[in-house]
Amino acid sequence: MSTWQNWAGLETATPVRVEHPADEAAVVALVRRAARTGARVKVVGSGHSFSAVAAPEDTLVRPDRLSGILAVDRAAGTVEVLAGTPLHVLGDDLARLGLSLSNLGDIDAQTLAGAISTGTHGTGGHGRGLAGLATQVVGLRLVTGDGTVLRATPDHHADVLDHARLGLGALGVLTAVTLAVEPAFRLSAVEEVVGWDTMLGGMAERLAAHDHVDTYWFPGTDRCLLRISDRVPAGGPDPSPVPSARERLVADELLAYGALGVATALTARVPRLAGPVNRVVGRLAGGRAYTDTSHRVLTSTRRVRFREMEHGVPMAAAAEALAAVRAIADRHRVGFPVEVRSAGAEDVPLSPAYGRETCYVAVHVHRSVDHAPYFAEVETALAALDGRPHWGKVHRRQAADLAPAYPRFADFLALRDRLDPQRMFANAYLRRVLGP
Repeated sequence: MSTWQNWAGLETATPVRVEHPADEAAVVALVRRAARTGARVKVVGSGHSFSAVAAPEDTLVRPDRLSGILAVDRAAGTVEVLAGTPLHVLGDDLARLGLSLSNLGDIDAQTLAGAISTGTHGTGGHGRGLAGLATQVVGLRLVTGDGTVLRATPDHHADVLDHARLGLGALGVLTAVTLAVEPAFRLSAVEEVVGWDTMLGGMAERLAAHDHVDTYWFPGTDRCLLRISDRVPAGGPDPSPVPSARERLVADELLAYGALGVATALTARVPRLAGPVNRVVGRLAGGRAYTDTSHRVLTSTRRVRFREMEHGVPMAAAAEALAAVRAIADRHRVGFPVEVRSAGAEDVPLSPAYGRETCYVAVHVHRSVDHAPYFAEVETALAALDGRPHWGKVHRRQAADLAPAYPRFADFLALRDRLDPQRMFANAYLRRVLGP
């Protein structure tokens, strides 16, 4: 049997069996068969999670044949989508229908089920209240531990919908998801380099005034790259041109990803060069303005392999959190940018943004670097500020300290006991973060 490995190369597993179900009935059959034999079932999409949340122990289920849009309800503003649909496919398919999601994460390699189940969040200005992908889920179909299919909506199995839209794969197998959508729109993005004090001092005003704000700080320097994206009014002129394929290639592949790849590989070998190299990379960044369909502006393809940890802290603690991370990153001579994003308060029980406006702080290292010392120190600092980990990123948190961080943690565990009492969908990661 072949070995499974996630995108970052941090997690590996050798499943006993691999399944490629073609429809929901096939999912039901394989779950019931596994229940009879005591095997555990784990659905694995793109494997883009840095954590072991999707690591299979017995049966690995590939949802590659569960892809595509099933139904469109323009009056209700919803689409029903097979759970294995990759986000980049979904973005293009929705655009052809003249539709769009209101927000997306910055990577679109994941399957829909994987992205919502781990808390993919994207970024949003608080003026629009934009939040994570799970908040756009208004219905779902779930195969539970005994092979029962539950159709969850706000009016039917509402508690299942509430929790399973960010369920860590612990409640069952998602086969289809109904998403709230809106008419397609364009975003106009502007990138500029500013100093640390300008970035930090203007954060609140920036979030209040704009739709999407992404920030990248280059360790060892005072430079921050701001990317601000706002909706283009329907029928209005483009504030900036749509980039051609060649312009996108030059800007993204040669300058952004090419420079980042060289810089992070170099500083991984020679950490003392982090500051000087990042000053050069900082000069290459910024100065772009472009307009495109929303899903193309919000997402990007990652060419550089890295390891990542991310925590969401209350927005009121953002300045303190960023100051702590800056000191830690400089002390460790980190070469990879630190990413800062935000989200409005969410009502998704296991979301890091549950019940509070949130500042997300993500730290990275090149794949060749031992991440453990740096990540551990950052995690300790952010946890002390009531930080909650991104479930799909590297972290060491356990059920005992996670339970107090999530007001509805016990509700999730109770639903898990009901839907999967035999822990068919468990693995070592879920036993650590949820308990046995």
